[in-house]
Amino acid sequence: MSWSFSIGRLFGSELRVHATFFLLLAWIGVAAWSSGGPQAALQNLAFVLALFACVVAHEFGHALTARRYGIQTPDITLLPIGGLARLERMPEKPAQEIAVALAGPAVNIVIWSVLMLAGAGTSIDALAGLGTSVPGSFLGQLAAVNLFLALFNLLPAFPMDGGRVLRALLATRMDRVHATRAAATAGQVMAFLFAFWGLASGNFMLLLIALFVYFAGQAESQDVASRAVAGGLLARDAMITSFESLRPADPMHVAAQTLIRTTQHEFPVLDPEDHLAGFLTRTALFRAMASGHTTQAVGDVMEEVPQVTLGTALEAALDALADAPAVAVTDPDGRVLGYITRENVGELMVLRAPR
Repeated sequence: MSWSFSIGRLFGSELRVHATFFLLLAWIGVAAWSSGGPQAALQNLAFVLALFACVVAHEFGHALTARRYGIQTPDITLLPIGGLARLERMPEKPAQEIAVALAGPAVNIVIWSVLMLAGAGTSIDALAGLGTSVPGSFLGQLAAVNLFLALFNLLPAFPMDGGRVLRALLATRMDRVHATRAAATAGQVMAFLFAFWGLASGNFMLLLIALFVYFAGQAESQDVASRAVAGGLLARDAMITSFESLRPADPMHVAAQTLIRTTQHEFPVLDPEDHLAGFLTRTALFRAMASGHTTQAVGDVMEEVPQVTLGTALEAALDALADAPAVAVTDPDGRVLGYITRENVGELMVLRAPR
């Protein structure tokens, strides 16, 4: 995920923090300092860090359960609205998806139980007392929030955990594409309710959650539909074969002229033996031209992309596209035969989608 950076690895997964997370910490610290001084700021920051440690534990509940089914989790990212475990894929068997989805809230229930045994309380007043110095209030607040996180995540708002359980249950009665679409629709209805509640109460965080639920559910629904259509197709069925390429030594103004006279948004950069050296994206080209680097070599700003063969399953190419602007299709000698982008895959899906 862009604007995030790694802080280490834990249980085989990379732990990443989004830059906006620090904006949240700064905002909480400043607000608490202005209202209660340095002690209140430290208490609030300590609480937020403890809370996000619980969020990390929640996400590792998903990750470690998914690992039991042979599904790895490359990374977990901390965001201001929570955490995001990026699984290689979601289990397609309903029982496995339910187990993975419920593992996260189950971790929060365990944390809540441990804190209760340690003498914490979970009254509503515990949440309202954030930043106070009442003995035991810290543990009480943390216990209350963990219970809230468990219950909140179980709401049937796809792609939240409860929405995934709903999708898995629906998948026992219908195909996965329609089950995902139904669960995403339920999630979008829930998102509108969150947004209305947020506007009525002035709660900005609820608005952020509503936006996340709406767009994330829509994106995952489209991804599942795309993969359903991609089943049985190969990279050769989706690749662009008519394209112009660049050389690493070409200056940027040459790349700019090529952009103008073609419809391409990405350009394969080939070495003298026509092997792939990298890809130049339109974004990188615009950035270089806007900075006045018209004579800069294309090789200085090109980026590496994954490579597949003609016989690679299109679903595997879709996985590779998750973190790259394009996927190159090469022959056994490493020469570029074509490439695949999200745009042309989307066009293929539209053409092949069942009416």
